[in-house]
Amino acid sequence: MNENIRTNKLAAELSPYLLQHKHNPVDWYPWSEEAFDKAKAENKPVFLSIGYSTCHWCHVMERESFEDAEVAKLMNDTFVNIKVDREERPDVDHIYMTVCQMMTGAGGWPLTILMTPEGKPFYAGTYFPKYSRGERPGIIDLITRTKEVWQTHQAELAETADDISEQLKNMLPTTDDASISENIFRKAFHELAGTYDEFHGGFGTRPKFPVPHNLLFLMKHYRRSNNDEALQMVVNTLTRMRLGGIYDHVGFGFHRYSTDAKWFLPHFEKMLYDQAMLLNAYSEAYLQTKNELFRKTAYEIIEYINRDLLSPEGAYFSAEDADSEGEEGKFYVWDIEEIREHLIGNVELVSELYGIEENGNFLEEATREKNGKNILSLKDTIAHYAQSRDLDLVELNSKLENIRQILLVERSKRIRPHLDDKILTDWNGLIIAALANAGKIFADEEFIAYAERTYSFMKSKMFTPDGGLYHRFRDGIAGIDGMIDDYAYTISALIELFSATAKSDYLADAIKLTDYLLEHFLDPKGGFFFTSDLAEKLIVRKKEIYDGAIPSGNSIMLANLVKLSKITGNTAYVEIADKATKAFAASVTAAPSAYTSFLLGFDSLIMQNGEIVIVGTEPRSEFMKALFTELKSSYTVIVKTPGNSLLLGEHLKNNVAIDGKITAYICNNFTCSEPISGEEEILAKIRDL
Repeated sequence: MNENIRTNKLAAELSPYLLQHKHNPVDWYPWSEEAFDKAKAENKPVFLSIGYSTCHWCHVMERESFEDAEVAKLMNDTFVNIKVDREERPDVDHIYMTVCQMMTGAGGWPLTILMTPEGKPFYAGTYFPKYSRGERPGIIDLITRTKEVWQTHQAELAETADDISEQLKNMLPTTDDASISENIFRKAFHELAGTYDEFHGGFGTRPKFPVPHNLLFLMKHYRRSNNDEALQMVVNTLTRMRLGGIYDHVGFGFHRYSTDAKWFLPHFEKMLYDQAMLLNAYSEAYLQTKNELFRKTAYEIIEYINRDLLSPEGAYFSAEDADSEGEEGKFYVWDIEEIREHLIGNVELVSELYGIEENGNFLEEATREKNGKNILSLKDTIAHYAQSRDLDLVELNSKLENIRQILLVERSKRIRPHLDDKILTDWNGLIIAALANAGKIFADEEFIAYAERTYSFMKSKMFTPDGGLYHRFRDGIAGIDGMIDDYAYTISALIELFSATAKSDYLADAIKLTDYLLEHFLDPKGGFFFTSDLAEKLIVRKKEIYDGAIPSGNSIMLANLVKLSKITGNTAYVEIADKATKAFAASVTAAPSAYTSFLLGFDSLIMQNGEIVIVGTEPRSEFMKALFTELKSSYTVIVKTPGNSLLLGEHLKNNVAIDGKITAYICNNFTCSEPISGEEEILAKIRDL
């Protein structure tokens, strides 16, 4: 590469997204005091652009505007320009995304904010083309108008920015010490049922997102109310997603979302957090239904992340891009000639099964015409296909696996989409918990080993000297103060690891991180702030409760606190959890289906389900494997061992094995039942819970 190629201040950053922009002619700064000091010194407004490295429309805006000399000159003359990777700085992103939604009624990435040198916003939008198109303003017009208004009406802009900042502070969840009624579960179910697509599964029309925590809530609702409709919604949604084009039928794993209602035409990026949460959803759905397709899907997700997202250090990278060679989805689609060339003798079978057409099977978004490319998608399950044609299912599956392997090899010769190779603590916490849970449900030791391996990396690299967490690791360097999601997801992962292995170190670390969170993130009025009291001071210190693409840290911590209270006997944890429900009661009650992960934690808080304490066996014994594959209730399972007994609550200390047999105690409200001895007797009791 020519060493004289111009670079800006992003060249010294670690973020793959920021590094994508290091050669832009725009004088980008990272989020820093230096940038804001420059804006103050030169009395310039700030142009804040937030995105992430696998964002398709971020790439489009870069090509159209940020690589354009004319646009760059205007931006450099008018603004101090700041680039932010939303995955590195979710604290910054959450604040300004809220501003965009508040000002425009919508949001998305790339996120564009114009603000004062103090970081107070006065204008918000998302993608801007170079030139205005119809109702959508172009970036040249936006810059020209902003420069004029800044020079002539700066005081009014500053006043607007002050007002918006005050509105932000007033948007914090109310803390009116209200309570949440148990009717909330029915209300949430009916809201979800009202948007449920009974033909294609999922919720709403288009675009359609997986939202796995909605499915986990519906499974919990099914268990608590015997509502078969709730379970059927889950089964249909997971089945249709697995059959659709949103699933990568060649390399496995799920794409980000479907642009249509049928789960057919995806936005092709792949995110680690989607794989983690969908792994959890398919595992839990298998536990409820024993549906073999769900087991297969869970195993395939794990195969995908271990093949394509696993770092040499043993943790998982963040994402794969939608684009390759400047074209979205190019890596994943096929034309009929490729199928004929590589699958001689199987063209008719593959075309019929996966809907491959001569002219292509989908319309280009821009031209609304077919382009000869095909997305692999199933109309029905392989089992139903085999049955309808009187084919041997085992033989058909074997043939299809050989076909998949051929296509995978051929696809690997293409130019791959960009890999975002940063390691994020929160997303790795999600996948650790999902792997440990899958290991229990499928009685698969390898999955638990993967989870332990990844936590071993986190333990060695992601803890700060004072016992907190870093958020990001890349190129051997850990950095950025951890935020609530980092702590909440890691604590959840540790609780799952303790459940799977009974190792005291995992429980001890969960307790230490929880106590650190209580010291530095807790709002005395209830709930947790998004950032630590030691972190950089932004224009507002937010408290997030909305369960969006991933559950909020407050939702996950609600469940964590309840579980830790049951395990350790520390009633202070459950008191803090109860206070959080009161603080967020108004928000949750107003729109419960927007807080389904929070409701999972609330259910744990108010239900009497406690602990199942097992004594007299090893954590991964054949008996424990059998127990986990049978347990469908919300009880917390604890295998008591000499190594972990000191960390357990006083109500569990006297639980011992009877007559040398495996013994179980069912505990509720810090009181345990009479002992149940014998493997069959215990399993029979477990099935009835």
